Amino acid sequence: MTDLFSEQSHWAILSGLEGNLTAYNAVLDDIRKQAIPVDAIYILGDVVGLHPQCSQLLEQLRSPQAGEPSPQICTGWWEEQCFNLHGVGPDPQAFALKERYGDEGVEALWNAVPREQVEWLRSLDFGFMELDALLIHGSTVGYDDELTPDTPASVLLDRLIRADANQLFCGRSGLAFEYCLKSGQIASRLTTLDGSQAPISQILKPRKVVGVGSVGRIPNQASYCLYCPTTNKVEFRQIS
Repeated sequence: MTDLFSEQSHWAILSGLEGNLTAYNAVLDDIRKQAIPVDAIYILGDVVGLHPQCSQLLEQLRSPQAGEPSPQICTGWWEEQCFNLHGVGPDPQAFALKERYGDEGVEALWNAVPREQVEWLRSLDFGFMELDALLIHGSTVGYDDELTPDTPASVLLDRLIRADANQLFCGRSGLAFEYCLKSGQIASRLTTLDGSQAPISQILKPRKVVGVGSVGRIPNQASYCLYCPTTNKVEFRQIS
């Protein structure tokens, strides 16, 4: 079992495999080469996608061979589309999938993920709260909540406060970035039908939002990040 409180704890955090088994194995090879051993691997959704290796990737994740790590996995946007196609998601017509990828995308995803794999995907978590860090595909707002360095600071702060987290690791954008929010003070006021209440002032401590990159979205260009929870140091890795 991983000791998350160990001073030597070192996490690998990835997202966006999108069915690309070759890219995932390249990342595992890179993780094994790290001077400081990685003792926990988190995959923040978008495990499945339209890639032809999708079914093989799922088999490997579900049944790691001896010596292979057992990552902790949460669901993402592509998993939600699978749930929709199989009538167990919030959008049975799969409008979002059709809008982005057309009918061909719908058919490809249906063929890429067998029904029994969908049932396994449904057993995965929505996200993880480890120590003071939230690890999630989009945010607590939803799978498609795409946080980037261009997202207004007020929105990023809102996502952190909603989760009561000091670090938020996300994968929806596919971008690798570290966005730091310095300490400060904000004032808020609640307005109801009965009128406005007195403003409330809050002191903010430093927090950060980290985009962990994408393993399989861009051909021959996998990216992920390493994180040390005791020092809050983030290191981005890119593999060609």
